[in-house]
Amino acid sequence: MTTGFDGKVALVTGAGGGIGLATAEAFAEAGASVVLADRDAELIGKAAEGLRTAGYTAIGITCDVTDAIQVAAMMERAVGTFGRLDAAFNNAGVNSEAASLLETSDDEFERVMNVNLRGVWNCMKSELRQMVAQGSGAIVNCSSIGGLKGSRGRSAYSASKHAVIGLTRSAALDYAGKGIRINAVCPGMVKTPMSVFVTKNYAPDIVSRMVAQEPIGRFGEPEEIAAAVVWLCSEAASFMVGHAMAVDGGILAG
Repeated sequence: MTTGFDGKVALVTGAGGGIGLATAEAFAEAGASVVLADRDAELIGKAAEGLRTAGYTAIGITCDVTDAIQVAAMMERAVGTFGRLDAAFNNAGVNSEAASLLETSDDEFERVMNVNLRGVWNCMKSELRQMVAQGSGAIVNCSSIGGLKGSRGRSAYSASKHAVIGLTRSAALDYAGKGIRINAVCPGMVKTPMSVFVTKNYAPDIVSRMVAQEPIGRFGEPEEIAAAVVWLCSEAASFMVGHAMAVDGGILAG
């Protein structure tokens, strides 16, 4: 997608790097004014400045999506700056160390659920208020292939990502008749800071084992997920509602 968002406004959370930054760049290239949000003030400042330097319209906002007050303030600034919100990608998320359910602490479960699920919930509430008032908009939530299948040693993460899909589908039914489309994207293994965490800084044995599971024979690139998100938010996907799109190199096809 390189066109189709002229005069429109897109919001991306977790936009300090990885899939979030790639998606913010893709929206900008498609013509949108972009709001980049991340809890890391330094990262989001650099990301937004990079887009402005490249000639795009963008602002960066520091926001912890687990805090509903911060999310509301983010939305107030976004709409105050650009006047509307046409597309949102709720991408902010975390993973956790591999551990069985019994080895996973309650605190760790709460941390993962707060970011991956509560964060999406908080953002959707603010986004939907604006989109309902406009009578239009598109939201994409970031789930994972871990939201479509079980994952050994990832009980908390998988639970959070399954919940994102349930939230996406139910909200899609609530708001499809109000001119708002809500979908989810489910990335497989992608070259991002999170994959560095999962692979222990790309330890060769771990990487080779994970690549062996990928029919396409490689990890994905952030830009490949970004392309799917921008398409889901575009008019080209006008009949896509409540869908969880796997962008995974074929790993779920087997």
